[in-house]
Amino acid sequence: MMADPIVVARRSYRAYADNDRAAIEAVIGDDFYFTSPLDNRIDRRTYFERCWPNSEMISDFRFIRLVQHEDQVFVTYEGKTNAGRRFRNTEILTVRDGKIIEAEVYFGWSIPHEAQVGGFIDPSKPGESVS
Repeated sequence: MMADPIVVARRSYRAYADNDRAAIEAVIGDDFYFTSPLDNRIDRRTYFERCWPNSEMISDFRFIRLVQHEDQVFVTYEGKTNAGRRFRNTEILTVRDGKIIEAEVYFGWSIPHEAQVGGFIDPSKPGESVS
């Protein structure tokens, strides 16, 4: 029986928040690839070397959206660090035979948003909000 992709996705985020390496390895396929604004299709080994250590800083995920389309799960979540910092990201997970074989991560923003409502952040002036 094939595992429900949304259940697999939920397990992966729980494992990350629990810093449970065995649990995350159970849901990530051997042929896994990870892409983000900082990583271009890195393999499973590189993911565990480069990205997994961040699990030590994450305390929780709150799902905003979990939507399945065929073998992909579109996930928007609000993450929380051990220091209390909150952030929002969106990811697309491809799940086959109960394993995540690909993850695309799109970084979001800090919560609360650094820009004032109706304003924006000028990339040439980091930390300043323009209204």
